[in-house]
Amino acid sequence: HFVREEEMLEVDCSCVTLESVLKASGHVDKFTDLMVKDEKTGTCYRADHLLKDFCNEKLQKDLTISAEKAAELKLVLATLDDLSADQLGAKIKEYGIAAPETKNHLSDPYPFNLMFQTSIGPSGLLPGYLRPETAQGIFVNFKDLYYYNGNKLPFAAAQIGLAFRNEISPRQGLLRVREFTLAEIEHFVDPEDKSHAKFSQVADLEFLMFPREQQMAGQSAIKTRLGEAVSKGTVNNATLGYFIGRVYLFLTCLGIDKDRLRFRQHLANEMAHYAADCWDAEIECSYGWIECVGIADRSAYDLRAHTVRKSGVALVAHEKFAEPREVEKLVIAPNKKELGLAFKGNQKMVVESLEAMGEEEALQLKAALESKGEAEFLVCTMGKSVIIKDNMVKISKQKIKEHQRVFTPSVIEPSFGIGRIIYCLFEHSFYTRPSKAGDEQLNVFRFPPLVAPIKCTVFPLIQKQEYESVAQLISRSLTVAGVSNKIDITGNTIGKRYARTDELGVPFAITVDSQVDVTIRERDSKDQVRVSVGESASVVKELIDGHRTWSDIWSSFPHHASASAEEDE
Repeated sequence: HFVREEEMLEVDCSCVTLESVLKASGHVDKFTDLMVKDEKTGTCYRADHLLKDFCNEKLQKDLTISAEKAAELKLVLATLDDLSADQLGAKIKEYGIAAPETKNHLSDPYPFNLMFQTSIGPSGLLPGYLRPETAQGIFVNFKDLYYYNGNKLPFAAAQIGLAFRNEISPRQGLLRVREFTLAEIEHFVDPEDKSHAKFSQVADLEFLMFPREQQMAGQSAIKTRLGEAVSKGTVNNATLGYFIGRVYLFLTCLGIDKDRLRFRQHLANEMAHYAADCWDAEIECSYGWIECVGIADRSAYDLRAHTVRKSGVALVAHEKFAEPREVEKLVIAPNKKELGLAFKGNQKMVVESLEAMGEEEALQLKAALESKGEAEFLVCTMGKSVIIKDNMVKISKQKIKEHQRVFTPSVIEPSFGIGRIIYCLFEHSFYTRPSKAGDEQLNVFRFPPLVAPIKCTVFPLIQKQEYESVAQLISRSLTVAGVSNKIDITGNTIGKRYARTDELGVPFAITVDSQVDVTIRERDSKDQVRVSVGESASVVKELIDGHRTWSDIWSSFPHHASASAEEDE
């Protein structure tokens, strides 16, 4: 859906990440949640979760609550992620929220870093962390990925793997855990051109969108046409809009109920200072609306943060001009001879760091050199500051002819929480239906064939050698065709075997009741058709791959009714 459609590059990066990488990305300093402690027992809680649970419980269970108070609590829930530490602490005190188990007083909220720290190597002197996301591995490898793509933009790289977060209070099954699977896409694009060639393919999609203005006003999400949201500027640009549309198609294709799926825009205080726009795909389940996919325009922040000052590699792209252009540009000219005399073997790192300065930093260094004759300069690749003298570098603005434009690409990032998506899919796919006798409710998972773990079951109608041989033959044909399948030769009635596979979410079942023809049963309708033994595997394969629908099969083959199966189910 993503990798092949967009011809994405695929990478697999290390789970253990150097501290310098996560320092550059901002995770070491800012990857935090607000925590409170039980002042007597020391038990820790996530502050926003306590406030959220309090508001939800009051709204759901307090029948005496006034309309004014209910509106206030709903506004708190809508703006919860927008609250600062002081505001969150004030609300906890205002509502008298105490530790859930002991009812003791709570401390003021304070930040807690969510990364697992470790040391790398036998000396233990090189600090590192288990990665909190997979994206940073893609960013630091941008230069090689850009080369593999022929030095052309736009392009994307994708990665799926484990991420780790030291959650304050893991809970809700797969929804909040300390080790989880992330799938992330980093789509690199020219910051001056964020159009997308395929946006027209998704522009007419209409689904629930929840812009920040409606959240702040305490309103609900409304169905919006994606093309309209982009043209009005609600969604920042067409590339971001394209991936929002593709995420919607992906989730609904998996089996997520489109009426319980919405795209919520981040509030101003939720969004990182560098981000142009951020939206979350939220899915409604028994725990409420759960963020399952984040789609963010991260601007050029990540590659700038990891550029030469931090990594020793210029993470930039190039646009060649048909004709040279005359521009006024800041020119940084290191004096390699003087730098070599001063720094000897470290000269290369100092030169690279000087050449990688942004305009603002370079002008500040220039002013310091002109006023004092020398200045302190941080060389991150050396891990320390050095003294630069005015004879070591010349910084000036000059009119020069450029044959190409050098720029730092922007990044559009869809990030998928696989465990959360799977959990919500379980809830959205589960239903019950009465047995034929009406004396019990039978469990069913309506997994689409695309995602069902087992695609087909094969049943000999009765335990008879010739039927079992045919079942083995069909199973082998399904396996060769790449269709996961399971043979059930237990002595249970055919109806009980159907009920068991329905509970596993198996979409199709083949029942062998002769050596010539078999029946194929569809899970949700329980309809059956008659197909020859030789055709059975290819018919199921076409259904699994989406080349034919059950309606096509129903209209193409003789129908079959099994009274014994219906009575047993």
